[in-house]
Amino acid sequence: MTHTTQPPERLERSTLFVPATRRAMIEKAARSAADAVCLDLEDSVAPADKAAARHEVVQALREIAFGSRLRIVRVNGIDTAFAYRDLIEVVEGAGDRIDLLMVPKVSGARDLQFVHTLLAQIDAHTGRASALGLEAQIETAAGFVELREIARATPRLECLVFGAGDYAASMHMPSAGIGERDAHDALYPGDRWHAPMHAIVATARAHGLRCMDGPYAAYQDAAGLEQAARIARALGFDGKQCIHPAQLAVVNGVFTPSDEELQRAQAVVAAYEAAVASGRGAATHDGKMIDAANLRMARTIIDRRQGR
Repeated sequence: MTHTTQPPERLERSTLFVPATRRAMIEKAARSAADAVCLDLEDSVAPADKAAARHEVVQALREIAFGSRLRIVRVNGIDTAFAYRDLIEVVEGAGDRIDLLMVPKVSGARDLQFVHTLLAQIDAHTGRASALGLEAQIETAAGFVELREIARATPRLECLVFGAGDYAASMHMPSAGIGERDAHDALYPGDRWHAPMHAIVATARAHGLRCMDGPYAAYQDAAGLEQAARIARALGFDGKQCIHPAQLAVVNGVFTPSDEELQRAQAVVAAYEAAVASGRGAATHDGKMIDAANLRMARTIIDRRQGR
């Protein structure tokens, strides 16, 4: 199964996670600076509370105004006893209020194909043709090695997400905190996270998908968060997940091109277009040659600044 159409353009610099059982936190998140709010049914909800949490998600989605923020629900893993009920109850109850479903610990194409099939059955049952998109969290060794197949699994897929914490556990990599650099990183002669992060970005770009970096757990460490976000942006990620509202300003700032970047990009586009208009085969700006690759990079920056 492959993509026949491009996923919709969505601005997702920051995604704020909120436990599905914390109504007050959901209400606060719906007024926050987040581009997307993710109501979490997975890690932040105890097994005994899963059933009640589904009902609370439906109520929150129906009663709370999220404005222009993307509304995401993270279901439980497909290999658990909770996922199919998450999908049925939440999508039947509030599918028209959801933009995206996040699927954790995706280990292969079959995980997303199961979700795709079940969503199609729910649509048939309710008579409502949903446009629900999917985000796939890549946070296991299997997910890493199956990235290409995962990206092709369903036309509903819009985004690949790196989950450093569970990825470290899956790989048996010692790690002091989720998304944080520690003594093990200082010891390793390179970047321990480069392979999965680069692979996720490359796979996303090859298949027309967005890509998000996972959260930084030390929410009071603004400097560490900014460094992690800048590394992710340098690799080409579109944004970063957040676990606390205090992280949003830093993350949004890092993933929004600066005024200087915008002006430089606009100047590159203007120089290239002027060269084409005058019939010249090459363009220069600021003492450097400009070609089609420079133009694409410049237009990417302009589009990002304009929220596209």
